[in-house]
Amino acid sequence: MALTRREAALLMVAAGTCLFARPMLRRLKAQEQAPGRPEFTLVAKDYRYSPDRIEVAQDDLVKLTIRSEDVAYSFAIDEYRIVRRVPAGGSTTFEFRADRPGTFRFYSNLTNDAAHAGMQGQLVVRPR
Repeated sequence: MALTRREAALLMVAAGTCLFARPMLRRLKAQEQAPGRPEFTLVAKDYRYSPDRIEVAQDDLVKLTIRSEDVAYSFAIDEYRIVRRVPAGGSTTFEFRADRPGTFRFYSNLTNDAAHAGMQGQLVVRPR
């Protein structure tokens, strides 16, 4: 059975579509796995963080706002080299990339009141 020109052209178009569709599907799949940009607000009050657990995926760009509702606090995560001061009744906002999976303690590193020592929470970074 011989192919007509039209059938041959349709076969070539179909083959070309398949060749170009595969890389496009890979790109779409990669976009689904692209890092997210989660945002969290922590409230510091009565020497506690609320919530005291934050969960993100590895490589997320995390935007964190910490708001004090009474006295001055700080926020520290040693493994990410993050230390931020939160003024009394104020807030501070910053971003960081959660590039290492694991569970990391965050805490207030102020020493002007012994209650700061018990102020802590967890950052959980799930592996991709």
